[in-house]
Amino acid sequence: MDILSNLALGFSVALSPWTLMLAILGCFIGTIVGALPGLGPSNGVALLIPITFSMGLDATAALVLLTSVYYGAMYGGRISSILLNIPGDEPAMMTCLDGYPMAKNGRAGDALVISGVASFVGALLATVALMLIAPMLAQAAYLFGPAEYFALYLLAFSTLGGIASKNQAKAALASAIGLGIAMIGLDNQTGLPRFTGGNLHLMDGIDFLVAIVGLFAVSEVFVFIESHGKGSALGVKLGKITVPWRDIWETKWTMLRSSILGFIAGILPGAGASLGSFLTYMMEKSIAGEKGKFGTGVVKGVAAPEAGNNSAAGGALVPMLTLGVPGSGTTAVLLAVLMTLNITPGPTLFADRPEVVWGLIASLLIANVVLLLMNVPMVKIFVKILMVPPALLLPGVMMVSFVGIYSLTGSYFDLLLMIAFGVMGWLFRKLDIPTVPVILGILLGNAMEDNLRRAMILSDGDAMFLFSSPISIGLWVAAILGFVAPIFLRRIIKKPTVPDHAKPVD
Repeated sequence: MDILSNLALGFSVALSPWTLMLAILGCFIGTIVGALPGLGPSNGVALLIPITFSMGLDATAALVLLTSVYYGAMYGGRISSILLNIPGDEPAMMTCLDGYPMAKNGRAGDALVISGVASFVGALLATVALMLIAPMLAQAAYLFGPAEYFALYLLAFSTLGGIASKNQAKAALASAIGLGIAMIGLDNQTGLPRFTGGNLHLMDGIDFLVAIVGLFAVSEVFVFIESHGKGSALGVKLGKITVPWRDIWETKWTMLRSSILGFIAGILPGAGASLGSFLTYMMEKSIAGEKGKFGTGVVKGVAAPEAGNNSAAGGALVPMLTLGVPGSGTTAVLLAVLMTLNITPGPTLFADRPEVVWGLIASLLIANVVLLLMNVPMVKIFVKILMVPPALLLPGVMMVSFVGIYSLTGSYFDLLLMIAFGVMGWLFRKLDIPTVPVILGILLGNAMEDNLRRAMILSDGDAMFLFSSPISIGLWVAAILGFVAPIFLRRIIKKPTVPDHAKPVD
């Protein structure tokens, strides 16, 4: 009854004309921000903060607007992933693996509709879970210490071979390169520069946004130039755009499983939607096995990461609201907004400011419905992007990439660095080396190193501390199995054939 009364309070706030208009506006802006390659939710929310304060919004209205942009960007990130093979943000990287092949197979509309429905399911279930069991789920974060986090990140990297590439050696090399790039900059503990070569521009490290835009957007332009337009990223055939009810029904359990796993990943501080989309894709691929043909345009390969990253976005709000600990980069920005508005997130927030919390939850429930209506019936508008000739569209993407990066960093060096990553991405594609592990290495490398150092400080240098809890041991076992199992599975499934001349004669 308390939940129902609080939810009624929330809807009384959310259904006010002003708050409802802000939620719809945030959904629309967020979808556009997510669809534009390289911006992403955290940057979109950060760019809107000055506008939010200039409008003089109160705490509830500001939070509703910015979280609607957050959810909208998570929805919109799939659009450029499917249509252009360029992720709108880092959680949408996994959608490229099967979303773009579906578009190449003439099912761009189906991929957009399925991903939109999966995003709705993931975000809706996460919002409901936030409403029902947020305080209880927040306690789960206390079970993860530095040793558990290190093992969790190790699990992510050790299983990249089975996801990003059929050649685990190349995937491991790409992961190592990503981790090495993450080490560039000032050491968090000693303050000494590492791998900077004396360049002051590298003291702050490599911005993952620069790497993403370079490895995906810029490299795509190089591939287009090399092929003279043949077999370019935009050379897809449009099929009939309908709602694929059968595919949606077949992926219902995929969406449910991915939503649950993504939400759990989201409530772990620092894990974020990137890890959520990765883990859900990994889970569905392991369930399907080699016969699943993931990476060739599988419907479940689109539904899983979209449900996972959107549910992780909702899960990331749990530690922010109940513990005051950001669960992702975007919630860190939202946390700063709350602090600026003299609101202290934590266990007492639900009791002290219920109109803020429950108004936000009710607005997110409404925003999910609005986003579904925007991202499914309007799918034809998004597919029309493919009608633009590549010779016009790709320079436009490049222009947006350059302007976006420069507006965010204000550094010409980052533009040069973005081009360098573009060349790297082009070379990797020529050598059939996956680029997703590089990005994940840059994203998770610093967090993995920090947790390893914390574990060593707590244990006074005892490496066995990394195996000191059942959770960490389980993650280590899963990491080893995740790296080794695909090798044996491929040998079992693809047994070597014996030539006729080598067979024994009766």
